[in-house]
Amino acid sequence: MNAVDASRGREIVQELVDVIVENRSYLSEVDGAIGDGDHGINMAKGFRQCGEEIADRALSLSEALESLSDMLMDNIGGSMGPLYGSFFMGMSEAVEDADTVDADTFARMLEEGLDSLRTVSEAGVGDKCLMDTLVPAARAAREAVDAGKPFQEVLAATRNAAEAGRDSTRDLVARIGRAARLGERSKGVLDAGATSACLLVCRLADALEKRG
Repeated sequence: MNAVDASRGREIVQELVDVIVENRSYLSEVDGAIGDGDHGINMAKGFRQCGEEIADRALSLSEALESLSDMLMDNIGGSMGPLYGSFFMGMSEAVEDADTVDADTFARMLEEGLDSLRTVSEAGVGDKCLMDTLVPAARAAREAVDAGKPFQEVLAATRNAAEAGRDSTRDLVARIGRAARLGERSKGVLDAGATSACLLVCRLADALEKRG
């Protein structure tokens, strides 16, 4: 595969909607270990509403990601709305003028998504949060691109890094959010944000590979 048609945005974003809705209970179960147990509920609500909003519409990837961003900003309570809303807005802007998505564009989407996310959060790797998934995933994508790897290998490296980042949160002590008040008791379980971020990054990679 070399590149994906960026006009197929609705199909690609619908896959992101599907993976969150499908994992609604799982994400809430993960969150319940050290949080309020509503991460899956809140995420599924916003993503489902996005799916309804974009249904049967011909949207570029940039337009579909912008719709997702707007819906999450408006309909997810707590911190996740602004965090994921900002991330997807940065991704949308990265492909605003793109006709296709190739390996470099994919890496840039993750990087610009992170840049946008960092405007609303000072969290980083090691804080037991979604950054533990997103930062390694973006780094792996860029390193694979710079090494001249084919698109499929870039996607595989990104998935692997996202999964390793998610899994790393099991051994971390939460330093931000409500879980931080638990101190050492937050250790031993996955972080819900890192888990949902892994689902999204991996499904995005799958969606692109399927259409490449």
